[in-house]
Amino acid sequence: MENEIKVTNADLIVDEGEKVQYIVIKLGNEQYGIDIKYIDNIVRMQSITRVPHVPNYIKGVINLRGEVIPVLNLRLKMNLEEVEETKASRIIILKIEQYGLLGFIVDEVKEVVTLSEIQIEKTAYDGTEEKQNFVFGVGKNDGQLISLLDMNVVCQEK
Repeated sequence: MENEIKVTNADLIVDEGEKVQYIVIKLGNEQYGIDIKYIDNIVRMQSITRVPHVPNYIKGVINLRGEVIPVLNLRLKMNLEEVEETKASRIIILKIEQYGLLGFIVDEVKEVVTLSEIQIEKTAYDGTEEKQNFVFGVGKNDGQLISLLDMNVVCQEK
């Protein structure tokens, strides 16, 4: 057959778009992803020095290698109920351009996943909502859904 067309796997490659790595954290039973470009460090729970007259989600400050870093409880910041810290609880140190270093208490750090644009579903944002929308999209990885956090919005004062 002269007119036969041979299709190879190389012809079937679909452009998945830019790939981004996210660190997957747990808050309760929910999984959230934070863009790995913001991650400076992940440390075990440690003594947090309280600071008076701050919002309840700000737990205080820690001293990490001579640097004083404010620590926020991500559960409280997202209006979730506060729970006791466990052995799995961690403080994720993020470097956010306009805020510098900030620590966030999370229930657990799970893994790092790489998601391409086609694996991320953007969430619709209703501009009339009073509450800031912390989640900009939902990632699909191995049959699991991961809510992707916009850390610039999370860090804003409310």
